[in-house]
Amino acid sequence: MAKRLYEVWKGKNKFIFRGRLIFGPDAKSLIITLLLIIVPVIIFCTNVARNLLGETSGNIAGYAILMVTVVFTIYVLLLLLLTSARDPGIVPRNLHPPTEEMCYDSSASIDVGRQTPTPRLPPTKEVIVNGVPVRVKYCITCQLYRPPRCSHCSVCDNCVERFDHHCPWVGQCIGMRNYRAFFLFISSSTILCIFIFGMSALNIKFLTNDYGTVWKAIKESPLSVVLMVYCFIFLWFVGGLTCFHLYLIGTNQTTYETFRYRGVERPQVYDRGCLNNFREVFCSKIKPSRNNFHAYVQENERGFTRGMNSEGYIGNLDGNRREKVEDDREIGGDLLKISQRREAEDA
Repeated sequence: MAKRLYEVWKGKNKFIFRGRLIFGPDAKSLIITLLLIIVPVIIFCTNVARNLLGETSGNIAGYAILMVTVVFTIYVLLLLLLTSARDPGIVPRNLHPPTEEMCYDSSASIDVGRQTPTPRLPPTKEVIVNGVPVRVKYCITCQLYRPPRCSHCSVCDNCVERFDHHCPWVGQCIGMRNYRAFFLFISSSTILCIFIFGMSALNIKFLTNDYGTVWKAIKESPLSVVLMVYCFIFLWFVGGLTCFHLYLIGTNQTTYETFRYRGVERPQVYDRGCLNNFREVFCSKIKPSRNNFHAYVQENERGFTRGMNSEGYIGNLDGNRREKVEDDREIGGDLLKISQRREAEDA
C-alpha cells in the first residue's frame, strides 16, 4: 500500500493535515505559548479596554484601542503559526553516502591476514563560499555533507539549512525558511507588550483622576497593575531577544554560529554589509521546501522506499541503512577481487 512521505519520515517531527503542517517533537509547548499570549489579551480586552471605552465615551479612541489589540494579536498568532508549522529548511537525507567523495583506508582488513583497502568518507571537506574556503562536515545520520551554515538538530533529528537554533517556545527549529517569521513574531510580541503596558498605565491614570489617588485607582482596577507587571517581565525576554537578533541580522550571523565560535577569530564570510544583510533576511524570496511531505512515496526494485518532491529532491525513507550495508559489502567484495588480482600478477 502506497504511503505518503510524512508517514515514513525518519525525523522526530509531528505532522497534521496529512503532512501539510510540520512541527517539532516538542510541539506541545505551543499550548503554553498560546496561553501566554491569549490570556493577557483577553484580560485586557474584557477589563482595561472596557474601562477605557467608558473613559472615552463618545470618542472613537476607545474603540480604536480595542480593535488594534484584537487585530495585532491575530497578526502575532499568525506569525507564530508560520514559524512553528513550516518546514524550517530541512535537508533530505541521502539513501546512499556520496561515493564520489570516498577514499580508501588500507589499514582496515576484510580477511584475516590480508590487508585490503576499505572505503570511507572524510569527516570534513572544504567548499568555496564568497571566495573563502569553508569547511563542511559529513553528517552520519543524513549521509551527506552539510551545506554551509547547515547543522543537525538533535531535537528534531534533521539537518537544517542556515540553522539558527531550536526554539522550545514555538516547538520548531529556526532555519532558513522560517527565520523571517520568527523575528517578526518576537518583535511583534515586543510591540504588543509595550502597547498593553502603555494602555494599562493610561487606564490607571484615568482612574487616578477620577478617584483622586493612585492607591484607590489600583484598588478599582488591580488587573491593570497585574498586566503592567506581566508585560514588564516579558518585555525583558522578548525585547532582549529582538535586540539580539537585530544584531545577528546586521552582522549576518546565526545564534548557533555566535555561541559555537565564541572567542574564535574567523573571517566574516557571509557579512555583506548591514543594509544588504537586512535585505537578505526581509526582502529575499523564501526558497521552496526540499520536501513534499504530502506526496506519495514509491518503492524501488530493492524494496526500499524513497520520496521525491516536485523539484526532484530525494527524501529519506525506510531501508537506507540496510541498503548502505549491502552496498558496502559489494564494494568490499570488488576491492577484495582487485587485491587478489594484483597479488596474482605480482606472483
